[in-house]
Amino acid sequence: MTGPLWLSGKMQTPIEDYALVSDLHTGALISREGSVDWLCLPRFDSESVFAAMLGTPEHGRWLVSPSSADAEVVERSYIDSTFVLQTHWRTPDGDVLVTDFMPVADRRANVIRRVQGLSGTVTMRQELQIRFGYGEIIPWVSQNAEGGPPALLAIAGPDALLLRGPRLHASDHKHVGSFEVSEGDVVDLEMVWYPSHRGKPEPLDIDDALDATISYWRAWAANCADDGDYALAVRRSLLVLRALTHEDTGGIVAAPTTSLPEHFGGARNWDYRFCWLRDAALTLEAMMTHGLADEALGWRNWLLRAVAGDPEDLQIMYGLAGERRLPERELAHLPGYADSVPVRVGNGAVDQYQADVVGEVMVALEKLRRHGVKEDNFSWPLQRALLGFAEKHLHDPDHGIWEMRGDKQYFTHSRVMMWAAFDCAVRAVRDHGLSGPQDHWTEIRDQLHAEIMERGFNRELNSFTQVYGGTEVDASLLQLPQVGFLESDDPAMLGTVERLEQDLLDSEGLLLRYHTGNSDDGLAPGEHPFLACSFWLVEQYALSGRHADAKRLMDQLVGYLNELGLMSEEYDAVNKRMAGNFPQAFSHLALVRAADALQMSEGETSAHETMVRE
Repeated sequence: MTGPLWLSGKMQTPIEDYALVSDLHTGALISREGSVDWLCLPRFDSESVFAAMLGTPEHGRWLVSPSSADAEVVERSYIDSTFVLQTHWRTPDGDVLVTDFMPVADRRANVIRRVQGLSGTVTMRQELQIRFGYGEIIPWVSQNAEGGPPALLAIAGPDALLLRGPRLHASDHKHVGSFEVSEGDVVDLEMVWYPSHRGKPEPLDIDDALDATISYWRAWAANCADDGDYALAVRRSLLVLRALTHEDTGGIVAAPTTSLPEHFGGARNWDYRFCWLRDAALTLEAMMTHGLADEALGWRNWLLRAVAGDPEDLQIMYGLAGERRLPERELAHLPGYADSVPVRVGNGAVDQYQADVVGEVMVALEKLRRHGVKEDNFSWPLQRALLGFAEKHLHDPDHGIWEMRGDKQYFTHSRVMMWAAFDCAVRAVRDHGLSGPQDHWTEIRDQLHAEIMERGFNRELNSFTQVYGGTEVDASLLQLPQVGFLESDDPAMLGTVERLEQDLLDSEGLLLRYHTGNSDDGLAPGEHPFLACSFWLVEQYALSGRHADAKRLMDQLVGYLNELGLMSEEYDAVNKRMAGNFPQAFSHLALVRAADALQMSEGETSAHETMVRE
């Protein structure tokens, strides 16, 4: 681990030093130092109660750690295939084990922190600063009368937070306390959120909650088909995708965080606590490939609910339950991670037109059909409506996969994904017997193919380009073989890869999305390599016969996972730091695809779906 960073006189925990615990409704990020620095309750997209990750402890945190300045973390890991976190601390006075988890079987928002004495007698400290409203609202805090079981209650407007555990005392707008644990001792701390107008929830049986949570995650992971050289990384990635899926609605958030910077000290800070159709569709594919059909079907049902209505109202992203209004605003009171401002909540990209989205959805649903899931009276008519929307906007420029905030353009990737939408429509009629104008859709598909080869491929460069008529390349071009537009070893694709290697590989061999200084994305240039792009390059290498290059790059990328198997959006390989929102679904699903491609290239994929079209 890289250790704490000092920025503007304050200590900042590296992104890679955080752990995630999830209850399938929201998730907490816990630092290596034992501090819950980010938690939104009761949903991923709710306002935070702890926001120190985007500021200082004064913006809310919950610290539980040994009080000794000489305490060190001996080991930190999840129990087997779960999101039950265990941290083994060693101090001059003894060892303790802290177990952090969010119960998944309980229908309320709980965070449990169990402290167990392993040896000696260790003094533990606790610091609690509850700040509702993204670190801005100080609650009214009270504690029960002396003599009763210790409990602290914090209330502000509609929110209430109840902490049961060792007694705390007020100190300078926070609550602090200490307690001792000796060998064999167990001290439980239970925090629960609830609507303030309701009665206090009864205490949980912590033993039962822990057992049920471990059992849930183990049972879910047992359904994952994962083998090969990267089985552990694949399994943890699939678990991350599940942890970011809302249990009730089926919506999949891109990440549990907002505004972790893509460029430290810069303005590329976005809220990812929403459901992008693109990301969710690709997640669905990864899950289907590994035997998780129930999750894939749950996402399809979420999709149908979210996009239902007039196709002209189609959005690129929605809230967890399909909410449409996600206005972007800035939180000026938060100084940002690593002094990166503005801190944003909501996402203005919700109003963009991104022409690739219908294609992403159609490709995912086509694969669901190939897995034997039947269309119903709702799902296929809705897809036909989406195709009508795509046809109506067939000649419109868009903002592209990377949500450029400059002028709309004809992005080659977007045009290919429109081709993929109509290709899937043709397949639905031809291969699955669904109703539709096959000849008409075939004509549109073929016209798009001819147009893309004419306007999106630069013959002088021997490469596809980011936009029609341009000379810049874009990592999204690596998705062309993934949707069957051409084969991975097609000369046009090999020429594109050569150009990508020349123009977009950084000094450490990682692939940038595009040159931010040469593209009109509406922001100041500068960002770190987007990890999904390098995983796409692994896939391209593997499926075009460059197995050694694929293996080398895959090993490098998997080496960036933190000790818990988690990965952020981007990576600064020079300074060995993660960047961007964390953990990032897009990075993890791309890891799964890359591992599958490598396995395929080695001829070991009899149990897995072919990832390119026959």
